[in-house]
Amino acid sequence: MNAPPALSADAALASARRTLQIEGRALQELSARLDSSFVRAVEMLLHCRGRVVVSGIGKTGHIARKIAATLASTGTPAFFVHAAEAVHGDLGMITPDDVIIAISYSGSGQELLTILPVAQRMGAKVVALTGKPGSELARQADIHLDVSVPQEACPMNLAPTASTTAALAMGDALAVACLEARGFGPDDFARSHPGGALGRRLLTHVRDVMRQGAALPTVPHDATVSRALVEISAKGMGMTVVLDPQRRPIGIFTDGDLRRLIERHGDIRGLNVTEGMTRAPRTVPADALAVVAAQQMDELRLSQLLVLDASGALIGAIHMHDLMAAKVV
Repeated sequence: MNAPPALSADAALASARRTLQIEGRALQELSARLDSSFVRAVEMLLHCRGRVVVSGIGKTGHIARKIAATLASTGTPAFFVHAAEAVHGDLGMITPDDVIIAISYSGSGQELLTILPVAQRMGAKVVALTGKPGSELARQADIHLDVSVPQEACPMNLAPTASTTAALAMGDALAVACLEARGFGPDDFARSHPGGALGRRLLTHVRDVMRQGAALPTVPHDATVSRALVEISAKGMGMTVVLDPQRRPIGIFTDGDLRRLIERHGDIRGLNVTEGMTRAPRTVPADALAVVAAQQMDELRLSQLLVLDASGALIGAIHMHDLMAAKVV
């Protein structure tokens, strides 16, 4: 096996800076070149009654897949179709109500040039992203967006680098313009990303993670401290709720309350739990966002909050560990 070439730190950094400068200049020129064609493309996407179908082949195929994912996650229903697969059957996925975003830097990719006339005859509209405004693909499209670049970052000016960056940035620009026009906000984004951190923060409510029923530690107001300790140990929340005869919470007895009670009395086994409990415990509504409960706990330096219904009856309790397990914090 051949030894790897010796790496010059200075050469590597110079190469990286050159690449970023070339691609940065390409994006600046792309921004300056935007015109009414971009506006018409955004309008076409906003008025699309079907789906946005993003297609390409080779390196632009990878870019097309990412653009489709970005559109779909920001309020514009979209999916990716590989241009070569479309020629061999996947064209059936395209409907007359769709808008196709076709990406080819040369504008001469035969696969795209084969499928687009068929799709257009069905009624689908086409937005082409090419680096050649005079290319056949640019001429066939309903709207053409020029993503040409002065040079590739590749020193041989061969490997798609600056050109794929420009195409990707144009896709992002289309997606964000549509997002803003739709008024797509954090709650909408969360619904598109229920498994992500933002989705968990904006979609998880206290009722989703609170402990209730048999898992909820409670003792009556006339219970001894010994009984309260058994309940604390059994339920693993570091506390138990103390209830009045109507089963309304009048306090909580925590591990910290236990330590303070021992310091004052020594032998506490026969004491009533009300002698050491924390009165007026902090509460949170069940329909509050779990992240709000986490913020409240953090600000008040608490590990638990009680959950009450509108009448003040106890329906659950939440522990910081529950929020951590749900990945809300």
